[in-house]
Amino acid sequence: MLNQREFPSARVFETTLGGRRLAFEIGRVAELAGGACLVRYGETTVLVTATAAQNPRQGIDYFPLSVDFEERLYSVGRIPGSFLRREGRPSERAILASRLIDRPLRPLFPSDMRNDVSVAATIMSLETDCAPEIPAMLGASVALVVSDIPWNGPIAGVVLGMEGNQFVVNPTAAQREKSPLNLTVAGTAQKVVMIEAGAKEVTEDVMFDAIQFAHEEIKKLVAFIAGIAAELGKPKMTYAKAAFNQELHDELKAVVLDRLRVCLDTDDKNIREARLSALKAELAAEYGEKYADFDATIGDVLYKLQKHVVRRWLLDENKRVDGRGLLEVRPLAAEVGLLPRAHGSGLFTRGQTQVLTVATLGTISDQQKLDNIFDDETKRFMHHYNFPSYSVGEARPSRGPGRREIGHGALAERALEAVIPDEEAFPYCIRLVSEVLSSNGSTSQGSVCGSTLALMDAGVPIKAPVAGISSGLVTEGDRWLTFVDIQGVEDFYGDMDFKVAGTKTGITAIQMDLKTDGLTPEVIRSALTITRDARYGILDEIMLPCIAKPREELSKYAPKMLQTTIDPEKIREVIGKGGSVIQKITAETNTKIDIEDDGRIFISAQNRDDCQRALAIIEAIVLDPQIGDIFYGRVTRLMTFGAFVEFAPGKEGLIHISKLAAQRVAKVEDVVNIGDMTWVKVVEVDEKGRINLSRKDALSDLEKRGQGAAEPPKAQ
Repeated sequence: MLNQREFPSARVFETTLGGRRLAFEIGRVAELAGGACLVRYGETTVLVTATAAQNPRQGIDYFPLSVDFEERLYSVGRIPGSFLRREGRPSERAILASRLIDRPLRPLFPSDMRNDVSVAATIMSLETDCAPEIPAMLGASVALVVSDIPWNGPIAGVVLGMEGNQFVVNPTAAQREKSPLNLTVAGTAQKVVMIEAGAKEVTEDVMFDAIQFAHEEIKKLVAFIAGIAAELGKPKMTYAKAAFNQELHDELKAVVLDRLRVCLDTDDKNIREARLSALKAELAAEYGEKYADFDATIGDVLYKLQKHVVRRWLLDENKRVDGRGLLEVRPLAAEVGLLPRAHGSGLFTRGQTQVLTVATLGTISDQQKLDNIFDDETKRFMHHYNFPSYSVGEARPSRGPGRREIGHGALAERALEAVIPDEEAFPYCIRLVSEVLSSNGSTSQGSVCGSTLALMDAGVPIKAPVAGISSGLVTEGDRWLTFVDIQGVEDFYGDMDFKVAGTKTGITAIQMDLKTDGLTPEVIRSALTITRDARYGILDEIMLPCIAKPREELSKYAPKMLQTTIDPEKIREVIGKGGSVIQKITAETNTKIDIEDDGRIFISAQNRDDCQRALAIIEAIVLDPQIGDIFYGRVTRLMTFGAFVEFAPGKEGLIHISKLAAQRVAKVEDVVNIGDMTWVKVVEVDEKGRINLSRKDALSDLEKRGQGAAEPPKAQ
């Protein structure tokens, strides 16, 4: 007889979020993971686990955290569309969700821990109104605090939207669709640790108020999660701290700081790295024999010493490594039209950061088809970001975009979405590709500027130009300092990369990467202010003088596009049996035609005349002929009693023999033959929709109008 398994330790903790039930079930599933919880938000269900390796990984100088957001198509009752019928590589949204969860978690782990930690969020059921990213983030926080993994949490996060002037916590799908703000904030009880936003030109004041509003909601969730930890949290594991040669560090600190200052004090990354390489070689000759672990530890030692120099310069002297002022942007340059065959191109340079963005316009059928758990099926506007190894002076083969590249590409895409014209106004699919040619800090914001230039060069009627810039931060106790336009070394040794993109009207995107335990309201306000002022300067002084507005005409290499809308009931007439009609139209007019289920038709070709020809044919097909209408058609069949004429593609009518000419006609062939082109007039549409035509009435009417009644030659 089988024993019934029971789960006496299973617990459910409930609260509400955005007016909907939020529950964490702990102790019933995934019991071998370090920590696990089943999160239920409405009908969205996410399993989140957190597990640490017992032993540290050897030979690395970083904390090995992996966060995976696993989509399962069974969560929405679908079978994957791939050949293998199983989920493949993560979708772009899944990768972005993984990064969204990773960023608030990572700063709160011990920096000297080298044990692998894996956080996995598996989406098992999805309700559209209860997006899974926030439940997954909250589940990760719960799984970590109840686990044995050392972590200085909990954290919590919320999404904020707007209805009118009111903020909405975790908005529904309908609310998200109308909201001018899509803001995700994560934080501890004391500080904000992560910000990510997309917005439709929201002002800095509104954004600041939204962040503070979100943090108040976060504090309630953090207290709730802390209560779970107090009841169910396991004792934290001990771990072997990463080796660090403190003796070597102290000895070098006493003698090498002045030499490090000389190495770092330049605005040229190549010179700086050459100087540091030479210094490292000198130190190896001086101290290599004294310290057996010199080669293994000198990297960490020099990192700490360089960090000390850079931060002391900033905090004590308001000095930056390249000599700039705290609010000074590096030298800028902007160019457009670099690539003659591309539809649009823009090169943006900021110091030694340089990004070339290329715009390509395509037909609506070129839009990306999505196969994921979310409602979006297609994507009309795409921004892709490439970061080749040569951009940082390295020699590595390309292996395709990683999570960082996908994240940076999505950030610039989000920054530009607010200004992209809708499909009705500009019926094109738009793809931007940003090639990072040189990287020394904030290439993602360089790609925002380059993309704006490329869009205007391509003639895309964007609502307003967008620019982006980043802010850095250094802290020491209660002291802090923000500065604008961080370069690589300041990003590396600083505490924050606060990226803000927007127009002269307001913010369109934010992404914040943090290395400390969080930001105070004062720091957030300062970052928003200094990036706004720098953004205005970039737009007014560099980008708009380069190209003041989108070009009036598209590139001659871009497809020309016309759009019309027909009754959806007539779509089958335009397509024809087996596609015969539409294939004939595209062949005769050298066009490409896309038809949507709602009756919208997009016609594209290399020249506008071909588009007009195709449009005229389609309009003739869907036209309901009225008595008195005159057409010019081709004779398709002859009968003893008359001739059939195709006066529009797929539409035929009969000219009775008595209606062929003003005089009596003995034989149809005496007037027309198959293949002849002739004028006809609609004289009757019977109750069955059959159309009767008159050649003699058409010729008479044309003669009266003074248009002449000359006939083309008969077919031979």
